[in-house]
Amino acid sequence: MIDWLIALVQTLMFVALAPLLSGWIRRVKCHMQNRAAPPLRQPYRDLAKLLRKHTVLATNASWIFRSTPYIVFGATVLAAAIVPLVALNLPTAAVADVIVLVGFFALARFFTALAGMDIGTAFGGMGSSREMMIGALAEPVLLMTVFTLAMSASTTNLSEAVAYTLNSGLVLRPSFIFAALGLMMVAVAETGRVPVDNPSTHLELTMVHEAMILEYSGRHLALIEWAGQLKLMIYMVLIANIFFPWGIAIEPTVKTLTLGLAAIAGKLALLGMVLVTWETVMAKMRLFRVPQFLGFAFLLSLLGMLTRVILESGL
Repeated sequence: MIDWLIALVQTLMFVALAPLLSGWIRRVKCHMQNRAAPPLRQPYRDLAKLLRKHTVLATNASWIFRSTPYIVFGATVLAAAIVPLVALNLPTAAVADVIVLVGFFALARFFTALAGMDIGTAFGGMGSSREMMIGALAEPVLLMTVFTLAMSASTTNLSEAVAYTLNSGLVLRPSFIFAALGLMMVAVAETGRVPVDNPSTHLELTMVHEAMILEYSGRHLALIEWAGQLKLMIYMVLIANIFFPWGIAIEPTVKTLTLGLAAIAGKLALLGMVLVTWETVMAKMRLFRVPQFLGFAFLLSLLGMLTRVILESGL
């Protein structure tokens, strides 16, 4: 029962702290660009304001449009439930497979694209087509990264893979370097960050994710925005705990859990600063250059797998 309670609390921490991570990224970005920074709790205020507002629906909206926010948020929460945040060897580790994680993300993307086309607006169809193109290019990169990790850890289970990296100690693995770079580029594309997309713009020529959710309002928009923040945190936790797992709790004691929470907080804060630096020095690229960006990410992941086969077979 204690292990199940820790797993539940870990999932709730994902849901509760995702807006805080988004607020931290916004604040650091404002400081780096010499602008007035909003408070860390600003994303919570925005979500609360949206939850209080009345939901407006188009007259031709079907059940797909109405149910998509709940499906997207539910699928993202389920994805967060199988990702180790502060502790390993929890009951959810039995289903904590990366293939399952990719399936949850694909389910959320599929319904979001359907909802974008359901109303019949030009913006929705445009955003859906762009989103599916990016998803079709990003998923192979993510799977190639997973297979590179699986060749070293002999498993696609997230908990076991993190435990393998943790038990291996400080070992320089070129394959992990290539895989980490590929995963970072996928995370940028999948979460709609610069240079692939810009979450703070509503310009027709640059919108991808925003174009699909323009017709949403009230609690529906709040759930979709919350799911987007949660997805960003999932990717950052994956990068932090798979390639830099030091500090994560192996035994469910108060001391190790506290250390694990402090470690992941520090790693997420550092990764947030890296993301802000990347977005500050990079410019938004044209849509037709996104395949080149993701193609380079696939090349990095493929190099990681080849490096594992050629150079690290004896490790």
